[in-house]
Amino acid sequence: MEGILEVIEITRMVKGKLEGDDALRGVRVRGELSNFRVHTSGHTYFTLKDQFSALRCVMFRSRRAYLSLLCRDGDAVVATGSLGVYERDGAYQLYVEALELDGAGAIKEEYERLKARLEAEGLFHSSRKRPLPMLPRKVGVATSPTSAALRDIISVARRRYPNCHLVLAPVQVQGDSAPASIHRALVSLNQVDGVDVIIVGRGGGSQEDLGAFDSEEVARAVFSSRVPVISAVGHQTDTTLADLVADARAPTPSAAAEMALPEKAHLLSGLGGLKRRLAMALERRRSLLRGRWEGLARSPALSRPMDRINQRRQQLDDLSTRMERAMVNLLGRKTSRSSEMAARLQALSPLAVLARGYSITLLEPGRRLLGSVSQASAGDGVAVVLRDGEVHCEVIEVIPKKEKGVDGH
Repeated sequence: MEGILEVIEITRMVKGKLEGDDALRGVRVRGELSNFRVHTSGHTYFTLKDQFSALRCVMFRSRRAYLSLLCRDGDAVVATGSLGVYERDGAYQLYVEALELDGAGAIKEEYERLKARLEAEGLFHSSRKRPLPMLPRKVGVATSPTSAALRDIISVARRRYPNCHLVLAPVQVQGDSAPASIHRALVSLNQVDGVDVIIVGRGGGSQEDLGAFDSEEVARAVFSSRVPVISAVGHQTDTTLADLVADARAPTPSAAAEMALPEKAHLLSGLGGLKRRLAMALERRRSLLRGRWEGLARSPALSRPMDRINQRRQQLDDLSTRMERAMVNLLGRKTSRSSEMAARLQALSPLAVLARGYSITLLEPGRRLLGSVSQASAGDGVAVVLRDGEVHCEVIEVIPKKEKGVDGH
C-alpha cells in the first residue's frame, strides 16, 4: 500500500538525518561512565549519563587500541565521536573515537557522601538486622506488577509453599517517581495484618535503572519497616543502599522468594520425622510405665495388702508391751528413789532429834534459834522445845565456854 513505511525505512531515515548532520559529527560529550564493559570481540560498550539523561556509547576495537585510560564506572569523562543509529534496536548512540578523564564523577561522589552519612547513622549496622521468619503467614512484595520479577516470585511461591499468601504493593521501579512509590508501598505493606516479611526489588537493569534503590528515601523506608525486608535488586554488580539497609539481600527476586518461603516438601518430611520420633518416645514411655505398673501389681503392698496391716498391728502390740514394761520400771525406780529421799529427810528432821531426848532452845521474843551463848543475855526469855512440849525459862547467867590453855588446863 502506498504511503505506508516499514520500520526499517523509518529507522534508516532517522539514521540518515542524524549521520548527515555535520553538527553531530565530532561532538564532545561530558558525562559519567556507567555499565563500562569490554566485549570478547574487543569492542567497548558503556553509557554516559548525567542527572537528567543517559546516552548509549560504543567504541570499536580499532579506536580502543589507542585508549590508555583504565576506565571504570563512576568516572567522569569527555567522549569525542559522532551520533548514529543502531538499526537493530532503532536506538541512537554515540560512536566514540576518543575518551579522556574529566575528574571525579559527580553522581558517584554524591552517592559516596550519602552512603557515608547513612552508615554513620547506623542504618547498615549488622546488630539491627532481624532474622527472617521461619514460616511467614503473608509475604509482602513491592515491585512492578508487570515485571518478570513478580512472575518469578509467584512461580517460586507456588512451587515451594503454595499455602502462603502473597500481598502485592505495585510500585514504579525506575524513574524520578520511583523512590516515592517504593516508600509508599513499604509503608502500606507494614500496615497489612499478618505480613511477616517483605520482598522489595526488581529484575536486572543498568546502573542508572537501579537508581531508585540507591536513593535516601528508599533506604530510610527499608530501615523504618517493622518487619524484616529482603532486598532483591537483581543482576547488579554493585551493592545498592537498599541492599545495605535490608535485613537480607538476595541476588535475584527468585532467590528472595526462596529465602522468604520454606519448602513445603521439606517441612512435611521434617514433620514426618518428628512424628516418628514422637511415636517412638511415646512407645518407650508407655513400656516403661507398663513395666512399673506390673512391678507394683506384683508387690506385696498391692497383691497382699493385709500382710502389711497385720505386720503393723503386731508391731503396735510389741510397742505397747515395751511401753508398759518401761512405765513399770520407771515407776519402780521413782518409788525407790522417793523412799530413799524420805528416809534421808526423816533422819535430818528436827523432830527425829527431839525424839532421841534432845531439845531446841528458842530466844524470845521472835522465837529465834539460840545457837550460841553470845546471842543471849541475863534476863532474856527462852523457850525450850522438847519431844512432848515446851518449857519457858529466864536466863539467869551466861557462862561462855572457856578455851583450853597451852598446858591443857
